[in-house]
Amino acid sequence: MNDLQCAVRVFVARHGEADYETELLADDGGSLSAAGRSQSRALAETLAGERIAHVLSSSMSRAVQTAEIVAARLGVDVTVREGLREFSVGSFVGQTGDPDPFRETFDSWLDGDLDAAIAGGESGSQVVDRVRGVLDEVADRFRGEAVLVVSHGGAICTAVPNLARNLDRRHPLGRPLANCDVVELAADADGWVARSWAGTPVPMVGTIR
Repeated sequence: MNDLQCAVRVFVARHGEADYETELLADDGGSLSAAGRSQSRALAETLAGERIAHVLSSSMSRAVQTAEIVAARLGVDVTVREGLREFSVGSFVGQTGDPDPFRETFDSWLDGDLDAAIAGGESGSQVVDRVRGVLDEVADRFRGEAVLVVSHGGAICTAVPNLARNLDRRHPLGRPLANCDVVELAADADGWVARSWAGTPVPMVGTIR
């Protein structure tokens, strides 16, 4: 991220509710349900007064569909970025996901052990780095503007608390992001700060770790 004259505002949203072709774990799939489309329209209405300049989306279909619904309402374009995808299910592809095979690794990430990795998948550092890359691109490209980024619950809850200097890494505990919930970020020359998490303001204090 380069030095910024004006802070960029980024609204990082989880995609809308989706229906899936199968209950088995996979790195792709999922299309917005009727409820997900309604949530996406509501998100667009919420952001209508924010002068959104652009929408960036994960390449996963449920995120792209969410982004396109919002962008159409706001009259802006959508750019897809692989860096915004959900964390990979790794070697658990094709399994049921019950019990949750990611819980132990995700808890390690929240505790600050970003070297922990999902078997056959990504480490926390890899998730944080690829999301950071997209957000830093946004900060450089859209100085002084507002942008919507559509991603996924796991990726957001892993990356954002490690990027925003006023969030504890364990902030997502007890604060799950529902479909189309938003984390508002701002970037300046000192990096990222969180302004709100799922509608709740975040204190603008120093670094918390």
